[in-house]
Amino acid sequence: MNKYKYIKADAFSSANSLGNPAACLYLTKDQTLTDTQMLTVAKHHKGFVSEVVFCKDIDHSSYELVYFSSECEVSFCGHGTIACLYPLIKNIPELRSLPELWVHTRRKGPLLVYNKITDYDGIFISAPAPIQLEIPVSAEEIADSLQTTASVLARDYPIDFIDAGNRTLIVPFFDFNQEVTLSPDEQRLKQFSLANNIDVILIFCRDTENKTHFVHTRVFAAKYGYLEDPATGSANAALGYYLLKNTIWDGHKISIEQGGQDRVFNTVHLCTENKRLLFGGSAVTRIEGFYYI
Repeated sequence: MNKYKYIKADAFSSANSLGNPAACLYLTKDQTLTDTQMLTVAKHHKGFVSEVVFCKDIDHSSYELVYFSSECEVSFCGHGTIACLYPLIKNIPELRSLPELWVHTRRKGPLLVYNKITDYDGIFISAPAPIQLEIPVSAEEIADSLQTTASVLARDYPIDFIDAGNRTLIVPFFDFNQEVTLSPDEQRLKQFSLANNIDVILIFCRDTENKTHFVHTRVFAAKYGYLEDPATGSANAALGYYLLKNTIWDGHKISIEQGGQDRVFNTVHLCTENKRLLFGGSAVTRIEGFYYI
């Protein structure tokens, strides 16, 4: 039996919000896990965290990240990246002194991490470059999968399909109350997503509860074994590319509030720097210890 450093942390938490939980296993250069072992660990975390991040130390200032949900490997997990790296950068002096560092993801390649702990008590991750995808379904089919009607969708903004880490179907809503109270069925949405090669569905509304926020979002990730992601890096990054593409946003630092009516909304930050789109936030470590495999 081998021992691995372990934390459970909540990413993107703010004020009274709970953030999004992720578990992180930290592997030394000499430790390895098979995909089967990583999936088993993630299955053991079903209902406790959304994803498990496996972080392998490469050279003390560079890390390799692999992500698993209880269902499968995840191409990229933004909140898991924040949950994993924020405590490392904050607590390791050698990393705290670095303005930026690279991490290597198995599916999305190298990503630049900006250390903004002094300025914002957070870190910012460069989002994977966007891949524009062809929308595989009609507005009516999307609305039906969400158990609503196409009339609630905003006509001023287009539906889009962008991969910025995960294949994200972006669906604009006209009315804040209809967006925040939406309650789709998990299994129905999972079948719809799998049938159309959709990783997550992000719905958004320009109206917000907190008027200092730029947009309100909700993210449904039934494909990965849970209905809703309470705070998301990759899907909100896809939305960021969408906002830039449609000249809704000019790239200055903005905050997104995320979540349904059943929770205090979480906060995800977006900005652009050196022609890169970044998402950012902090994380609160809730459990720390060792995991035995």
